[in-house]
Amino acid sequence: MAVSFLLDGERVDLDTLDPTGSVLDFLRTTLRRTGTKEGCAEGDCGACTVLVGALHEGGVRWRALNACIQFLPMLHGKALLTVESLCADGVPNSLQACMAGNGASQCGFCTPGFVMSLYGRAIGACGSELPVADVIAGNLCRCTGYGPILEAGELVSCLPREDGELAAKLAKIAGTPASGEWQGRRWFAPVTAGELAALLAEHPGATLVAGATDVGLWVNKGLRTLDTVIFLGDIAELATITESEDALVLGANVRHADAHAALARLHPDLGELWRRFAALQVRNAGTVGGNIANGSPIGDGPPALIALGAELTLRSAQGRRTLPLEDYFIDYGKQDRQPGEFVESVRIPRPAVNAVIHMAKLSRRFDSDISAVCGALALTLEDGVIASARLAFGGMAATPRRAAACEAALVGQPFSLATMERGAEALRADFTPLTDVRGSSDYRLEAAGNLLRRLYLREQGVAISVLDMEAIDG
Repeated sequence: MAVSFLLDGERVDLDTLDPTGSVLDFLRTTLRRTGTKEGCAEGDCGACTVLVGALHEGGVRWRALNACIQFLPMLHGKALLTVESLCADGVPNSLQACMAGNGASQCGFCTPGFVMSLYGRAIGACGSELPVADVIAGNLCRCTGYGPILEAGELVSCLPREDGELAAKLAKIAGTPASGEWQGRRWFAPVTAGELAALLAEHPGATLVAGATDVGLWVNKGLRTLDTVIFLGDIAELATITESEDALVLGANVRHADAHAALARLHPDLGELWRRFAALQVRNAGTVGGNIANGSPIGDGPPALIALGAELTLRSAQGRRTLPLEDYFIDYGKQDRQPGEFVESVRIPRPAVNAVIHMAKLSRRFDSDISAVCGALALTLEDGVIASARLAFGGMAATPRRAAACEAALVGQPFSLATMERGAEALRADFTPLTDVRGSSDYRLEAAGNLLRRLYLREQGVAISVLDMEAIDG
């Protein structure tokens, strides 16, 4: 079955296509829409930002995405806008005109990506509730300076769209499975979890692709050839968010941008951690389940979820099984996922009323950067004594991992700075971090220990983060 999508409202059908060919290459080489630029080819610079729309509650919900790490089959049943889409009869729209008139462009290479991110904000796309600075955190400019760009985003902050006709067109092509073969390589895009389970039973070695924020780099940077690919983005039953008095349950297909509000309600530190989870374009594509399933030792999601006692549900054609999230990670590149299984959901218990929680991402850049250390600390206190402790870290070992020795040093001890100091020292028995470009082994151990100290100081009302200090200075 062909891939069908709408470009500027007009239907495009692709009968044969490379399943890991990027939307960016298709735009530039096939359609000659060269306004979308290729910069980093890894979803980091935002020069290739486009808007992709999907049916949502009878209308169209738009997302800013990086075209360089979006594969063509992922457009099936969607609508696409590029920077060329914004010009009517060659006349720039008001945002483009404001960018030009405001001196918000010099060499111009990055400008189309900024325009698309800001246009998405102006039309109410996913993430439009964020400040302008957050919306463009995934767009890099090396010559203009961000002042004029931020000002243009504030000046043109609302551009209503009428997408009723577009939604009607999308309804004719959305929600249908698709598949194909190209040069001996097969791909599938199921629309139900049952179809996915059956496909995995038949093709247990297939590569599963949800947002492609990781797999896109395998292709672009690692030059890997994927023989069989199953795209998960159209399986709606895996994209549910269920909140109860006891827990938050996130389907594996829930995108990080969509999970943000529910996670923030679970605990404010979770909301702040997810706000700094890559950039908006990546959060609009990447999924909670994908961040878990790939088993990265520097994924920002697992440490926080492990500290809260999350449980993972895996599914296959034979049924389901549930395990503590911490047990899923066995070793570097090795997870407890059997052939034919896929991540279905993650259940996150609500913190106890006597819980003291601190979660932090430490990276060289504040925005859109990989963590040197990601730490999540969850303690429960009874009469000033630490009754239980769950501490999990990323960037400290071959997998996201709990700090057993540190936990043992804390439990049963008074909640004091001296106890936190002993816990920080015990981290050296838990971890022997690597030294790499993001930080030395000594730095990582010291930074992880500082998170314990910060937790105690924060509970005493001491400002312990850059954001807290800015609030005081302001």
